[in-house]
Amino acid sequence: MSSEKREKKIPVKVTESRWYAAYTNPRTEKKVYQRLVDAGIETFLPLQKSKRKWSDRIKWVEEPLIKSYIFVKVKPIEFPIVFRTPGIVRFIAFEGRPVSIPESQINNLRLLVDSDAEIDVTSEKFEKGDNIEVIAGSLAGLRGELIKTGTKKRVVVRIDSLEHNILVTIPHTFLAKLPKE
Repeated sequence: MSSEKREKKIPVKVTESRWYAAYTNPRTEKKVYQRLVDAGIETFLPLQKSKRKWSDRIKWVEEPLIKSYIFVKVKPIEFPIVFRTPGIVRFIAFEGRPVSIPESQINNLRLLVDSDAEIDVTSEKFEKGDNIEVIAGSLAGLRGELIKTGTKKRVVVRIDSLEHNILVTIPHTFLAKLPKE
């Protein structure tokens, strides 16, 4: 009986893995991605294909969609593993704490990079517009804000904690307006 009293079990708070953005050294995103994968960390590096011109040839290359950022899905106890990875500078933080990114925003990024849509990335701040959802095409299910630029319609997918926006040109017939929240 006395041994049972000495062996009190303290409940351990188990937290689930969440997505976080980490800032990397410039042009090291792919190397950092591979190091994190090798360390067993679930990692996402959104890439886009673009044409690069050299003096003797033109070639398609995959470049990071958002320069110097990589996304990791970890528990807070795993932060040191990520932070010690060569090429990682810091987590994107608010008031000194790493900011988690909702799974839906990571899924939106995956939809974008897996599509054949023309994508631009900007850190420009936009005025809040109509909330929309893509209802047709390869980006069906993507939600964002609508920005009208001349005759083109652009969907803005905002990743708040990164202070970046992703612009995609989509035919207006593929869009449906969502009710105001």
